[in-house]
Amino acid sequence: MLSLTFLEGLSNNVDSLLLLPLGTEFGFNGNILETNIINLAVVIGIVVSFGGDALRSLLENRRQTILNNLQEAEQRAQEAQQKIAKAKSQLELAQKKAVEIRQQGNITAEQEKKQCIRQTEEDAKRLEENKQETLQLQQQKAINQVSQQVVSLALNQVREKLNKRLDASFHASVNNFNIVLFTNYKA
Repeated sequence: MLSLTFLEGLSNNVDSLLLLPLGTEFGFNGNILETNIINLAVVIGIVVSFGGDALRSLLENRRQTILNNLQEAEQRAQEAQQKIAKAKSQLELAQKKAVEIRQQGNITAEQEKKQCIRQTEEDAKRLEENKQETLQLQQQKAINQVSQQVVSLALNQVREKLNKRLDASFHASVNNFNIVLFTNYKA
């Protein structure tokens, strides 16, 4: 603003010099200080009038470049914010899925654990039943063997007694006993 005021004042001084009255003489000014100021003002006026547009144009171009850079930076910042928001939402979604997977894994592990326990209990029960059946079978075999041995011993003893006491009266009493048993059985 100060330079515009100065330039307008300078322009007015140059115009006043050019509009000298016709009757006055145009002469040589010997004062170096006044002539240098006038010359300096004229040079500055010409530079400002011709160079001012170029300077204004350069400043305007620079201002536009800065504004464009700011707009691009703002746009990139918004895009970055959008990417950050998207990444955060994906992270939250991934965390939720991880929690779901962990919970599902815990549920599956618990079900497997229960299934294993149930299967082990069934196997133990089956083994116990097999053990009892095996014990009963072995007891039955042992009883049969003992029974066969007892019967065999009893028959051997009976045979020995029969061989020792084998006479006609004993035969008659045994036959009579068997006939009585058979007759009672039929009736």
